[in-house]
Amino acid sequence: MKGLILCCLVALAKLGLNPNKTYEYKYVGTVNFGLGIPNLAQSGTRMSCKIKIRGVSEQTFVLQVRVIIEEFNGVEGKNEFEVSAKLTERIASQLVKPFMFDYVAGHVDNIRSSAEISDTIVNIVRGMLGSFQLTVKITQRIYELEEAGIHGKCQSSYATEINAETNDMTITQVVDVNNCREKAAIYKGLATAVLDPVSRQRGESVVSTVRSVYTVKPTVEGGLITMAHGLEQQNFSPFNVKGGNFKMEATTEMVLLSVNDTARALPLGSTESKGNLVFKFVDAEVNVPIVMQNLDNPIAKAAELIKHLAEANRYQIDTTTSEDTIKLYQLLRVIPYEGLDVLWKQFAGNEENRRWFLDMIVEVNDARILKFLETRFQTGDLSANEALQTLLLAFDHLQAVPDLVEMAKMFLTMPFSKSNVYLWQTVVLSYGSLVYKHCAYYTPCPVAAVQPLLDMARESLSNGNHTDMVIALKALGNAGHPGSIKTIMRFLPGVAATPVDLPPRVLSAAVQSMRLIAARDPQIVQEITMSLFLQKKLATELRMLAFMILFDTKPSMALVSIVTVHLQEEKDLHVISFAYSYLKSFSRSSTPNNHFLSTACNVAVKILAPRFGRLSYHYSKAMRMDWFNDDFLIGTATEVFMLKSATNIFPTEIMMKGKFYFIGRILQLLELGIHAEGLVELLGNGIPGFKGDLSFSDFQAVLNVLKNWEVLPNDKPIMTAYSRVSGQEWFYADLKKETIDSVSLSAGKGSSLWVVIESLQRGVSWHWTKPYLIVEVRYFQATILGLPLEISKYYESISGITVNAKATTNPPLNGQLGQLLTSDISLETDGFIGFTKDFWVYYGINTELFQCGSEFKAKTPLSIPWKFTVKINIAEKKFELDFPSCKEDIFLFSFPTNSSNVYAVTRNIEEPELAKMTPIIPNPIDSNAEVVHSGPTAVKPDSDQVQDNMCAESNIYGVGLCVESEFRREYYHDEYPLYYFLGYTHMAFKVVPGMHNRSIQSIKPVDKIHFEVNASPSGHPVSTRQLLETLRRLSMVFGYPWNDWNSTPEAVFNVNFFAMNGNQKPEGYDAVFYYTPKPSKSTQLIVSQVGENINWKMCINTTVKPHANIRWGAECQTYGMSITSENARFPGAKPKINAKIQWTTIPKNLAEVCTRFESYIPGIALLLDFYQKHEKNVKQEISASLVATSADSIDVTIKFPEYTVYRQAIPFPLPPATSTSFNGTSETQQ
Repeated sequence: MKGLILCCLVALAKLGLNPNKTYEYKYVGTVNFGLGIPNLAQSGTRMSCKIKIRGVSEQTFVLQVRVIIEEFNGVEGKNEFEVSAKLTERIASQLVKPFMFDYVAGHVDNIRSSAEISDTIVNIVRGMLGSFQLTVKITQRIYELEEAGIHGKCQSSYATEINAETNDMTITQVVDVNNCREKAAIYKGLATAVLDPVSRQRGESVVSTVRSVYTVKPTVEGGLITMAHGLEQQNFSPFNVKGGNFKMEATTEMVLLSVNDTARALPLGSTESKGNLVFKFVDAEVNVPIVMQNLDNPIAKAAELIKHLAEANRYQIDTTTSEDTIKLYQLLRVIPYEGLDVLWKQFAGNEENRRWFLDMIVEVNDARILKFLETRFQTGDLSANEALQTLLLAFDHLQAVPDLVEMAKMFLTMPFSKSNVYLWQTVVLSYGSLVYKHCAYYTPCPVAAVQPLLDMARESLSNGNHTDMVIALKALGNAGHPGSIKTIMRFLPGVAATPVDLPPRVLSAAVQSMRLIAARDPQIVQEITMSLFLQKKLATELRMLAFMILFDTKPSMALVSIVTVHLQEEKDLHVISFAYSYLKSFSRSSTPNNHFLSTACNVAVKILAPRFGRLSYHYSKAMRMDWFNDDFLIGTATEVFMLKSATNIFPTEIMMKGKFYFIGRILQLLELGIHAEGLVELLGNGIPGFKGDLSFSDFQAVLNVLKNWEVLPNDKPIMTAYSRVSGQEWFYADLKKETIDSVSLSAGKGSSLWVVIESLQRGVSWHWTKPYLIVEVRYFQATILGLPLEISKYYESISGITVNAKATTNPPLNGQLGQLLTSDISLETDGFIGFTKDFWVYYGINTELFQCGSEFKAKTPLSIPWKFTVKINIAEKKFELDFPSCKEDIFLFSFPTNSSNVYAVTRNIEEPELAKMTPIIPNPIDSNAEVVHSGPTAVKPDSDQVQDNMCAESNIYGVGLCVESEFRREYYHDEYPLYYFLGYTHMAFKVVPGMHNRSIQSIKPVDKIHFEVNASPSGHPVSTRQLLETLRRLSMVFGYPWNDWNSTPEAVFNVNFFAMNGNQKPEGYDAVFYYTPKPSKSTQLIVSQVGENINWKMCINTTVKPHANIRWGAECQTYGMSITSENARFPGAKPKINAKIQWTTIPKNLAEVCTRFESYIPGIALLLDFYQKHEKNVKQEISASLVATSADSIDVTIKFPEYTVYRQAIPFPLPPATSTSFNGTSETQQ
């Protein structure tokens, strides 16, 4: 018996096929996509095959397949798979041809077929041959090894068991697709999104498992696979898969039907090698997952689509054309270069079509777009603006492969690139960005890619050209190549081998050029930035920039401790203030990437707080606010940096950054920065005559200093502004003397501002549209079926604006723009501005032949039309605005407009017009009776349907604003948060005529609405600060008593807002703002309704004391309300703010609104972690108390008439310690 078993084991170990036999197998491969819950729609594809394998030699075999393709779209149990005859015919015509492969000891290799067989078909064959791929070991029952399979070179785990009765061996194989040395997977579009491994520890958005079970029968020739079952399951969510997910299930079933002697050899013809069993990805750029169209005759189809899109979006944004832009992208990607040149020649003479063609061709992201741009640059038939926009987007979307990076270098040496300063900046910066993306995919990244930028930097340093230094350093900053460190060091004082004396803007660019290298080579960046930070004689701003970059490297606890020690010995209060505020902001960070850094910063803050915790905001500051949600795996962060020095009262540099955290990656959104070196130098450390009350004299004092801008050198910018997106700087501009001169009112004819005004006087009609594929992020991986699984996100925008305008001046201009200050200026204009933004998420199989999966769609349109007349007289301080009344419904904003937003989709190339899109989540009304059986218990989903239409209308102005909303949800609580976003969603805002509300029987017709501001009723205008103080008081407090009018109040300005109709008296509101000078310094606002037999007024009175009063109704006597506020700061006591709202009589509708709002207070308080206690408080009064219990927390207590809510130790970053006198005119800062 033992001998028999041994013989069987030996036979099983020799897994293979007999070259003299013909084997016939039944093979069924199925893939399904859905939510994995009964009664919800899903999609799928099934391949039912008969496979014949016959031998050619000892190791070489031939495979031929007969196939039937079926598609599924609907609800399981209610719908069935349906045969797709045309698709079957197309695929079968290739599968019936012979495929050769080598098969030795259970391993498949060297697949061959005729040249015309597509890669997609070969991949399907790989999926079939994957059922023959396994490794048998007879000496071990459980073993692990790395082997090549359709998913790549991955780790496999095996378990074997022998059936004692049949001697068959059952082999279970589990492939760890997350542990692959060479995984068959591709990421596209995420090069600038930094990986966040700590976030991945909190949850995954994709989880996959692959398992196969084989039955191997011993034969004379060796082990023969008689049955193979494969199962691949994947869970996907845009958030954390723990909170609900889409599901993919792929199965393969292969059963041996017969084994026969091979009758005769069949002719094979010529073949070519298609590689091994590892999945080979097809050119994915063409296979866009959210559309399916016939790509025959693409040039003509692309031409027609361009014409259609240009015409449909000429006067407004056509929200139905979004998918047409995606189709056009796909068509352009299959057109050869010669075809693109044909289209250019066809559209170059038509302004509208030309612009659309140039905006769309940037998505041809390979050598063709570079060749097209090369030709345009050589012939010079693009304007600088066209070239700038096209090259910027083309480089941004270009495939960052070595050949294209090398090809892109030519634009750095082309004369046309330097024909315009902004075009040249775009070329250099865009090349740097291309290098960064190239290095994201190729590690280690060759220095040759960044060499042209290194040469530019070295040449600019040797020539002493500061402008060239800045652009070269900014481009190196975009590239983020570690090999550029030595070149960057040459620009840094105290670090460079040769002493350097460079202006602050060059040094700033040099330090910031290390911002992306900080993640790729943190150690060398730490050494350099630490050296800069510790140089006490270095400019304050430069040391703070070095500190920022140092912490971009995510320093260790030890390094943060060293920084803390040096800060304790620091003398520069600006450096201390910036560093302390930076550390304190990061100590509160909740984002995963700062998990360890926030701990280190928290320790540092506790050490530094006693000495530096109360520094004033007059010093440099760093602020960061962030949040992160583990359920969604999403978070955001906002950072603001203000860099100052002891010698200047204004910041020299201000930076603002935004970051978005999603599913294990960090995307830097928008960054804006201003470097005001020249302006700060001009203003110096003080402005003569500047009091700080924002009065006219303050304004004049600033102007007097700014008039001296002409003393600055011509080559020194007054101010520089820059912008970065995804961490890549794409734009910066210097404000220089000649720029100010060209737009100043002292400029005469020939200046740029004069040309604009002349154009307005003649009448201007201008239209602009911009289609832009904002996001194309795609992930591909192999499946056991040999079909590519794709997870992709597309975000497309079409923006547009149309402007018609004509201006007149009285008297006419005589050659000096300064005359505008004393003229009547009138402007008539009409037009619209709007956009439509479409967002898709696709999860499913995507090939050039068919698609099946789950698809999310959302559309957000915005359209704002306008038509108005403006009249301005600056000398008389008058402003008038007239616009016509509303005659029809105007949709302003809608989200989204589609009828449902999550679909089960199936499409195939043979019948693209018959694509099916079934809403995955049914209408709750239709599915209330459905019950899901989960294990032993039955679970009924929660259904929610809300539909509302709210309008606020004005009888006087004949116009209203309406909000339409409808939400349909069917979800399961254990599947939150994904299901919260599934279902039908619709929300729209629109302006409607006053008769929209049919309950209003009579509304006077309105011809136009007139708005007027007159700021010259008084000869003694109030200062801007006094106006702001009044507005602040009106926002904070309303209190008794009414002011005693010992002094005569002066009308400062009045505002009219009237509805006009022919010769009839206007109706509307008139507001007058009064100011009473010393001694009371009080302000009063009186709003009166204008019309026949109307005496409604609102009176608001404030004084210097933190009290104000509001009364309204008939002659301000019907209703009354007051609010009192006080800031209590006594020696030895904690700072405290008390506020109180009191009312006597209020309107019934206002009382109803307040009562309704009050009913939500307990729930809101609970969500915000407030406690509640029931107690009787003062009637008709609400009071609040805020107490600063520590430097970073407050206690809040709010008393309502029937109860009190409170919370202690609320984290809150308090402003620096200040002591403010009661009249608000003096301030002592610690």
